[in-house]
Amino acid sequence: MVMIYTSCKYACIKLVADMRNIEQRLPNNLKDNVTLVLVSIDPTVDTPKRLKAYAIEIKMNGSQWVFLRSSKENTIEFAAVLAVIYKKIAPLEFSHSNIITVFNADGELTYQQEGLGVNSDQTIQKITEKAQKIN
Repeated sequence: MVMIYTSCKYACIKLVADMRNIEQRLPNNLKDNVTLVLVSIDPTVDTPKRLKAYAIEIKMNGSQWVFLRSSKENTIEFAAVLAVIYKKIAPLEFSHSNIITVFNADGELTYQQEGLGVNSDQTIQKITEKAQKIN
């Protein structure tokens, strides 16, 4: 799971690429046990219609990809739980943490990868461990 916003021109593009890389590197026999979630930090701009269009635009509209948004208050609270810090710095720009979070099947946070374009081996290992337990 990662928190992004669709009008981002830099970090979110890299986070999306990191998520795609993780998805592509997962063992084929476990992919059905993994859901890849992108949560918007900009619920005002990222309406359900915009998120759907974005998913199609970036070719992440398969069943394994889920795009979510909530109220501003819920988004702030969820980000705090994940230690994702973000701040609006212009009408369509945010400064934000670059964290990919792994949850187990019970919804418990089990691992976080921080940074852009970093080695995802440990993240994939954690996801694989959790997905194998579901099989």
